[in-house]
Amino acid sequence: MRARWTSWLLAGGSLLAAAGFAWPFFASALPEDARAAAPIVAFALVPALIVALALTLDREMYTAKTVALLGVLSAVGAAVRIAGTGVGGVEAVFILLILAGRAYGARFGFLLGLLTIAVSSALWGGFGPWTPFQMFACGWVGAGAALLPRIRTPRIGTPRNGTARLEIAMLVAYGIASSYLFGLVMNLWFWPFAVGSGTDISYAADAPLGENLASFALYTLVTSTLTWDTVRAITTTIGIVLVGPAALAALRRAKLGRPGRLVTPRSTSLPGGGTRTHPSTAPGAAAAPPTAPRPSARA
Repeated sequence: MRARWTSWLLAGGSLLAAAGFAWPFFASALPEDARAAAPIVAFALVPALIVALALTLDREMYTAKTVALLGVLSAVGAAVRIAGTGVGGVEAVFILLILAGRAYGARFGFLLGLLTIAVSSALWGGFGPWTPFQMFACGWVGAGAALLPRIRTPRIGTPRNGTARLEIAMLVAYGIASSYLFGLVMNLWFWPFAVGSGTDISYAADAPLGENLASFALYTLVTSTLTWDTVRAITTTIGIVLVGPAALAALRRAKLGRPGRLVTPRSTSLPGGGTRTHPSTAPGAAAAPPTAPRPSARA
């Protein structure tokens, strides 16, 4: 029941965030300066608080192993994002978000996207009105990889590498799509501020919805789809193809690996006072030699 309520809260927060992205299509006025735009930024922060509350209520995110993995991967993602700063479109952090989200689930991938942007922004000094939008967009990228269809394990006698290649191909296709969608939604919230009025790509507060959609599509195509988003899609594709199989295997081993259970040998009495020792069930454990019988007191 708790997991179901958490999922509903996450979905509600995402819907509010989507409304924050799409405000130009239902807002009636264009903010003239930063002070007028402040309510829009505050509106974008509301879903972040809802998601934080939902994740706080989810006890599954508090296991020591989950916290450790989340901390390590967030630090790695932040370092990768900072290293790629200033290189147009080369954002290798999408590789980590997609693979980790695929291995550990939608909620883990979503939280990893949020924390990666938050940590990298804090270290790099890149906080601004765009930060909550980047956090949600990257969170959606990580969660979406987990929501892709599961690849069934092949039957006995069929090659397992065929299933692995199919999964990598699916993640590559998802990486390309998410690279373009990320650029599209990130353009949406600041598009009214980006260009002046009176052009074919300008936002018009009193224009019909269809006209603004056409102007936005042209704006996105010219400013990011053909440049930044394409480079991001190529980078993500190359990264998933090169490191995807090994990284997925390592992440899943870290998730599923469990130490062998050691069973303490137990002894049973034998006729005449001797004992018999059962071998341990621990892997690689050597069988203990039987105990020599004790001399009888009657001898």
